[in-house]
Amino acid sequence: MSDWQHYIRETRYNLFILALKKEGMKGIALFFCLFISVQAFSQDITVNKLRSETSRSVKKEVDTTNWTWKRGGVFSFTLSQGSLSNWAAGGDNFSLAANSYLSYYFFYKKSRTGWDNNLDLNLGYVNTTSSGGRKNDDRMDYLSKFGYKVDTLGKWYVSGLFNFRSQFFDGYNYGITPPELSSSFLSPAYVILSIGFDYKPTDKFSLFISPLTSRWTLLTNKNLSDKGLYGVPAGQHSLNEIGAFVTVNYTTTIAKNIGYKGRLDLFSNYKSDPQNVDVFMTNQLAFKINKYFSATYSLDLIYDDNVRLFGKNHSSPALQTKSLIGIGFLRPLNVKKRIK
Repeated sequence: MSDWQHYIRETRYNLFILALKKEGMKGIALFFCLFISVQAFSQDITVNKLRSETSRSVKKEVDTTNWTWKRGGVFSFTLSQGSLSNWAAGGDNFSLAANSYLSYYFFYKKSRTGWDNNLDLNLGYVNTTSSGGRKNDDRMDYLSKFGYKVDTLGKWYVSGLFNFRSQFFDGYNYGITPPELSSSFLSPAYVILSIGFDYKPTDKFSLFISPLTSRWTLLTNKNLSDKGLYGVPAGQHSLNEIGAFVTVNYTTTIAKNIGYKGRLDLFSNYKSDPQNVDVFMTNQLAFKINKYFSATYSLDLIYDDNVRLFGKNHSSPALQTKSLIGIGFLRPLNVKKRIK
């Protein structure tokens, strides 16, 4: 029982004893008047106490679950369409563009070991009356790192890395008439095996550094192989390079409704022109509009000294850029955790 409840109970008792000592109806009337006043006062205190309890904010506790498996991701789909009729400013009479993006991860950690896996899939298509139909985005990328913690703070790991990157469908060089086949499924495909050190100060950032990396460039399409593209000798289907490799991964929430995911890969071939560092960079921004819709912007940058499809004679390397922006459906995939 609280102090104020004890005080009210004692007051009622004293009033009753006082009324018994009084004679006639005056004492009884006085008792009832004071009893009602005390009762009303006690009810007012009770209501105020309940009001303060119900209006008090609830503090959310931080998730400290010791999970072993964790998985989640995001799926995005954007669609845009335009049409013109008797439009003096000119342009395509009809245009349609559709782009999809899937990013999925699953992590494992137990004791001093950790295993990080990320899968990114991009696919886009555009159709216009002047250019016809063609893809404007096409990528599959799987990155896996397995590490063993070597410091007491849990930030440095000795890790092994595997990366596979390719595309789904045929690609064409539209700078040539007629358009010429320039890529296809597993042509090229890049496979990286690497041993190094992984620095992970937070869940948002990781830096992997390897002085010993083996990279294979695969060219399974016979027509492309016969041309000797992507650094693969003519007539052969693969090229192996030994060098140094660095990859940086960063994911963060810039603002309440703005998320960012980025990755930067750097590779230097020890055997041939090590100063010509190959660069692969992806950037993904999502501006959330409501629960299911958002605006997205992606920017990819690639420089590979072995990709010599550009320039005046279509035989020089160049910085490749791809930029896409759209408004469409965005569905976060629920984060799930499992404890073994």
